Amino acid sequence: MADLHNPSLHRIVIVGGGAGGLPLATALGDKLGRAKRADITLVDRFETHMWKPLLHEVAAGRMDADVHGSDYLALGHWHRFRFKQGALSALDRARREITLDAVIDDDGREMLPARTVAYDTLIICVGSTTNDFGVAGVADYAISLDTFPEAERFHRRLLAACVRADGQAAQGKPSGVDIVIIGAGATGVELAAEIRQTTRAHAGYGLDKLDPAKDIHLTLLEAAPRILPQLGERIAEAATELLAKLDVQVRVSERVTSVDASGVHTVNGMVPADLVVWAAGIQAPAFLRHLDGLEVNRANQLVVVTTLQTTRDPDVFAFGDCAACPWPDSPKPGALVPPRAQAAYQQAKMLVKTMQARLSGKPLPEFHFRDVGSLVSLGELSAIGTLMGRLIGGSMLIQGLIARWMYASLYKMHQVAILGYLPVVLDTVGRFLRRRMEPRVKLH
Repeated sequence: MADLHNPSLHRIVIVGGGAGGLPLATALGDKLGRAKRADITLVDRFETHMWKPLLHEVAAGRMDADVHGSDYLALGHWHRFRFKQGALSALDRARREITLDAVIDDDGREMLPARTVAYDTLIICVGSTTNDFGVAGVADYAISLDTFPEAERFHRRLLAACVRADGQAAQGKPSGVDIVIIGAGATGVELAAEIRQTTRAHAGYGLDKLDPAKDIHLTLLEAAPRILPQLGERIAEAATELLAKLDVQVRVSERVTSVDASGVHTVNGMVPADLVVWAAGIQAPAFLRHLDGLEVNRANQLVVVTTLQTTRDPDVFAFGDCAACPWPDSPKPGALVPPRAQAAYQQAKMLVKTMQARLSGKPLPEFHFRDVGSLVSLGELSAIGTLMGRLIGGSMLIQGLIARWMYASLYKMHQVAILGYLPVVLDTVGRFLRRRMEPRVKLH
């Protein structure tokens, strides 16, 4: 791809190619980069993009990250933005430049040196990371699902545990796999359901002695009085019933005190575990606290106003999970826009208009979050959630196959935003035709 840089153009640098950052980069590239009105650069520490809401499917083995990942360099070529790989390490607001860490390859060798990238407008959308709340042993004995390498690492461990248990059963030894998921928010609930269904499929591909229903034990721990505490009570009750049908043991009001090699310790005792997943909380990345004096809150989020500009620098914007954005339309005083993919997507759409207004010297629009509901996946054939909007006059509980189709459509909408309609249609048809030639789950 030819270098698109033109020093006379307004330089827009987007840090983070996630659910909001990549659609923003593609839209700005199509509208401003192609018309040579601005120079668009996307920065991310990885080479490829994976939609984060699908990481639980990668971890369980129902989705292959290598097949569903999108290369930033190719997307940049198609949508007229430049891509630079590297993790943001420093910001110099006076010089209007950011510093990227060196990129190290799999063999430990430096692939790219540390570099600086100049900007006129900086947009930060680096998402969130797991918050372990200082619980002892989490870093050493639990896996988080913040990135697709972590999700793939869990999948490999899950496969190894199942094969090991099958081998022990073949020798007449006691066997089984104990999996404990800490945190019954959307990620924890979705992962539990996916693991239960995909391990049944794993057993069908040669694990003759392993009975998934009896030998694979799934426990979901939640410190709150019910699961899905961020969502409505009706969703939580329905999801609890569906998890019971999947033989997932749900234990609420179970605060974890530590994790070690034997299992998970709680205020009520110890739960044995071969595999532990920590999905109990999120926070913005800690490095945001050290970005040249930008204001952050207790969760490390950059504090922004309703235009999504940071409070201490109007040339630096932030959105998505890493931004603390006011939600004046919420019935709760002082509420912030919730850290959901739909919020990041809505903010990205507004920022396209914002950048156009900024280049034209016009007033910037203000962000108003519109909650369209929430969906939680419960495996390949089911989901549960609520739809909200003016057309239905409030909220409506949906579940089952229809909810699952709607959940899957969210990913298709994301693909359309970064690839376009025709490529997504062709890709969907191709995957449908290949299904008979591929195993239902990833077996390696």
